[in-house]
Amino acid sequence: MGKLTTHVSMLDLARQAANAGHVLASEHLLQVSRTLVPHEEGTLERSGAASVDEASLQANVTFDGPYAARQHEELTWKHDEGRQAKYLEGPSISEAATFEQLMAKAAKDVMG
Repeated sequence: MGKLTTHVSMLDLARQAANAGHVLASEHLLQVSRTLVPHEEGTLERSGAASVDEASLQANVTFDGPYAARQHEELTWKHDEGRQAKYLEGPSISEAATFEQLMAKAAKDVMG
């Protein structure tokens, strides 16, 4: 009988852990941001998307539409209760501790 071995480098595991953590963190940011995005008909809220570029180890959360950036940046506009400008930037700062926990969980799950 022959011997079967496999080799997974620590770098490979670290990349898998980072990407898994990015998925969790970006989905969390999307979820929180959707509760804050200005809401008239829900178009902007529905346009939100989370993605991870595994090659570059980057996560992105985007809201698309002709007025997404303006709604985000215009601090003088009135919004429904609980909705706000800076709907993406605010949670990207306030949820930092949660992102760290999600990244740590993903690392633990992947690394064992």
